Amino acid sequence: METVELLKELAVPAETKIVLLVMDGLGGLPHPETGLTELETARTPNLDALARQASLGLTTPIAPGVTPGSAPAHLALFGYDAVKYQIGRGVLSAVGVGLDIKPEDVACRINFATMENGLITDRRAGRIPTEEAARLCQRLREIRLPGVEIIIEPEMQHRAVVILRGPGLSEHVSDTDPQVTGRPPLPARALAPEAEATADLINRFIAEVNRALAGEPRANTILVRGFGRLPAIPSFNELYRLRAAVLAVYPMYRGLAKLVGMTELPAGKSFSDQVAAVKQAWNDFDFFFIHVKGTDAAGEDGDFDRKVREIEAVDGLLPELLALNPDVLVVTGDHSTPAALKGHSWHPVPVLLASRWARPNPWVDGFGETACLRGTLGHLRSRDLMGLMLAHAQRLKKFGA
Repeated sequence: METVELLKELAVPAETKIVLLVMDGLGGLPHPETGLTELETARTPNLDALARQASLGLTTPIAPGVTPGSAPAHLALFGYDAVKYQIGRGVLSAVGVGLDIKPEDVACRINFATMENGLITDRRAGRIPTEEAARLCQRLREIRLPGVEIIIEPEMQHRAVVILRGPGLSEHVSDTDPQVTGRPPLPARALAPEAEATADLINRFIAEVNRALAGEPRANTILVRGFGRLPAIPSFNELYRLRAAVLAVYPMYRGLAKLVGMTELPAGKSFSDQVAAVKQAWNDFDFFFIHVKGTDAAGEDGDFDRKVREIEAVDGLLPELLALNPDVLVVTGDHSTPAALKGHSWHPVPVLLASRWARPNPWVDGFGETACLRGTLGHLRSRDLMGLMLAHAQRLKKFGA
């Protein structure tokens, strides 16, 4: 029996509140001059004080040595087996921006990118503003290919989502993102025989996009990734008996949460807005998933100091969440995004679990990777965190006689 199925059998309703605060890409690596990670460098008096009363540990999102994408890493935090429930990122983006995606559709996500002399020089086109991406999407909507309807919608900054609608489509197509600069974009390839036509369609679409964007100073091409269809996945309420809400600025994370049955709440544009929305909806839900993107974006940009500032900004508003007196507050990341690597990594992720039933760490004086290594939670899989949240919220009955 899978852990999630066991939790489904044991879950009981209760008048308790759980807050899962995810600072995307929270985990880091030591700065060469100080030996401290971004989290350890940040001035976080509120998190440090909470850490002395909470349980600390480290999580592995998927498996040791495996670098996760954002979707499987978050799915694991929600208690699901991310290897079993693989969801294309395009589907998450489509749901997140409110598109009506049908079971037979194939969705993918695109990054507007910069290409010079056939080589990718910026995989994110300088993180162009969402308004500029919307202008470019409007231009790309003029592209027509036989036998397929193409739906394009901006997501956020340099990201957009594409839905392909038509007969004979397959989601088994490879990404075109080379993942590094200085290389040409990859061709879309069929990962199964039935996907040959779809891969060819994507390559023709990219060629048309390149013609349409020729002359753009930054966003003159696209990188395509995350092909998928709507999945069949059990809902949060069905599994855990929780009325769950999501507060996420980025559409992809809203999409994932909505796919597992969470209710989308207005998240505004900042963590301050998210906290205000939680306060307003506090009596209506049992579980609040709050997603903070800035930490991950700074890590991907290789900006150590900016990631530090993003962590400090969250710490500054933490007392407002604590004032709501949640029965369980978990602060963690979905994965590590060290500024030194400028991308996601396989390194374990720090986690803090605060509850009146948590075993504290008397030898710990703050919240950071080294402190978490000595924490009472130990080293666990991300998907095991959901059971701990439910248990500390007294939402699990005893197993067996």
